[in-house]
Amino acid sequence: MTTNTPDLGAQPTLDAAVQESLFDLGPSDEVGYRVPIACQVAGITYRQLDYWARTELVRPSIRGAKGSGSQRLYSFKDILVLKIVKRLLDTGISLQNIRLAVDKLRDRGVNDIAEITLVSDGTTVYECRSNEEIIDLLGGGQGVFGIAVPQIMKELTGTISAFPSERVLHDDAPTAEVTGIDELAARRRRKTS
Repeated sequence: MTTNTPDLGAQPTLDAAVQESLFDLGPSDEVGYRVPIACQVAGITYRQLDYWARTELVRPSIRGAKGSGSQRLYSFKDILVLKIVKRLLDTGISLQNIRLAVDKLRDRGVNDIAEITLVSDGTTVYECRSNEEIIDLLGGGQGVFGIAVPQIMKELTGTISAFPSERVLHDDAPTAEVTGIDELAARRRRKTS
């Protein structure tokens, strides 16, 4: 009898069902993640997330904060962009230049973002879609680094699946079909019922 042990070094792959559930949801039925999960998965602090939301660097696209007690909900794409911003900051790119780069990525879909590699010389952020472009950039004698968004996407997909999410219907009310429902929220709902 043989047992299959998982290869811990292997990268998670997106099967069709996971890809459909994360990327192809219609506007009336989206998956959202609360602030603590977004912070943990993106590797940032609450202060960073709050500042970036208030200054509109990365806004929660599913539900923003609307007064005391409201919960922001971040989409998979939002968390992907948060991870990209964090990686760019870690490499020393100024927040001003990161804002310019994020503005260029804002209107693109997750699948489009997942196919690019971001390269920088420490000042400017370049988008590369092929090895030839990266070679041309290096040919100028300028030192650059790269952020492979497909790798971030695979990492995020593998990590985020372990966290609870909320399905939001068109009326912006979470459904009862919440994966890994928040225990405190469930108790509150039972008290008010």
